[in-house]
Amino acid sequence: MHPKDRTYVPEETLDPQDWPAMRSLGHRMVDDIFDYWQTLRERPVWQPVPDEVKENLTQPLPLEPQDPSQVYQDFLDNVLPYPMGNIHPRFWGWVIGTGTPLGALAEMLAAAMNPNAGGGDHVANYVEAQVIEWIKQMLAYPQPASGVLVSGASVANLVCLTVARDSMAGYDVRSQGLQGAQKRMTLYASSEVHSCIERAVDILGLGCESLRLIPVNQDYQIDLQALRAAIAADRRAGFQPFCVVGNAGTVNTGAIDDLPALADLCQEQGLWFHVDGAIGSVLALSPDLCERVDGMQRADSVALDLHKWMYIPYEAGCALVANQEKHRRAFAEHPDYLARAKGGLAGGPYWFSDYSIQLSRGFKALKVWMSFKEHGIHKYGRMIEQNVAQAKYLVSLIEQTPELELLAPAPLNIVCFRYRIPGLNVAELNSLNQELLVHLHESGIAVPSYTTLNGNYALRVANTNQRTRRDDFDLLVATLLRLGHELEPKYASRISNGVR
Repeated sequence: MHPKDRTYVPEETLDPQDWPAMRSLGHRMVDDIFDYWQTLRERPVWQPVPDEVKENLTQPLPLEPQDPSQVYQDFLDNVLPYPMGNIHPRFWGWVIGTGTPLGALAEMLAAAMNPNAGGGDHVANYVEAQVIEWIKQMLAYPQPASGVLVSGASVANLVCLTVARDSMAGYDVRSQGLQGAQKRMTLYASSEVHSCIERAVDILGLGCESLRLIPVNQDYQIDLQALRAAIAADRRAGFQPFCVVGNAGTVNTGAIDDLPALADLCQEQGLWFHVDGAIGSVLALSPDLCERVDGMQRADSVALDLHKWMYIPYEAGCALVANQEKHRRAFAEHPDYLARAKGGLAGGPYWFSDYSIQLSRGFKALKVWMSFKEHGIHKYGRMIEQNVAQAKYLVSLIEQTPELELLAPAPLNIVCFRYRIPGLNVAELNSLNQELLVHLHESGIAVPSYTTLNGNYALRVANTNQRTRRDDFDLLVATLLRLGHELEPKYASRISNGVR
């Protein structure tokens, strides 16, 4: 079409109109974020988002272009100062990793390449295949196994339990659905299992009542005798037991089930053995701690996270399945528009869309690949050992402090404890510690999280932080004592006044 034609519309692009200016802005962003990382300790771990910022973040949809420098300034003013805080050295909430500088830069490189890692003959899939092989080597998992990177252990568990359901059903679930089942399928896990297992059971259409939550012993491990009894009772009742989920590190306390015993039981009973290793599977990297996850190698499937205790930036989870054909059969679809070719881009040996629920997949593998190469697996093992040693140090501080009380064993990197005032009942202690945690968060000094153990509200430290030092725990305890002493008169008055 000739430019003088009145119907001619100039073609546009989303690339910069001024490449040098955008390059300069990019350099400024990198410099700013490195300054941000290097000065983390000078800022609060967390602070609330001010009302004016919340208001700013309710602006109408932008219809016309804005200057990139101004867009970045809006980020500096309204986003960067109010993070979750998990990159800070004194963040120990939930089980959330810190990331690393090179991992963050790898995300930029992956976004710059912007491939779809669902399949095809391009380099992103070869990188992911390399990463999966490395993960299997890390865990001493069977080499014929298949694997796929996913957003996190919630999806990894869903992927693995999908394979378990389809493999153990005894009929073609993908064709017939659960309507084809002759018996109700049941699976088993400890009462300490992560809630994502129940969510997966729900999504898979099994119904949450099919998940049998087995009591735990004093160390928060699954009670093997109770497990055997539950399986036998279900068989007598006409149900079809198909899977046992073992914990390699529970979310509440870090407890590890007796994995060799569970492997033996599953082999004897003809059940699928799945391990939720979101937290503790990477103990395999530590010569001093690896025996705690012995038996994981015998699992039919394993779910793990790399953004927790391997400090990879979010998102980075992994599902491993020992039988590659069963894994592929649970997900693979080959419509005409995804037919494999003998050559060209539509060829290649790696189609990860055959092994999970996603067809469109980002280049998650690059940050893992670069991080493993940067640090080496031996250093990751030392970092894990360091976090466990730091948790033991915190336990020693708690045991030396009369105002503090340990509420559960701390075999790994998770410590559950509370502040106590003699004479308060359980409800009052729970209220005190809930209030204390809010004050601690709002102080900006530290962010642990919380749980409830046997009815007791616990302050919960989960140390998957590569920036933490022992003196950070000294500061945590000192701050808790200061805040606790400030709250004591309020709660002590309830004792003196007989208020209950």
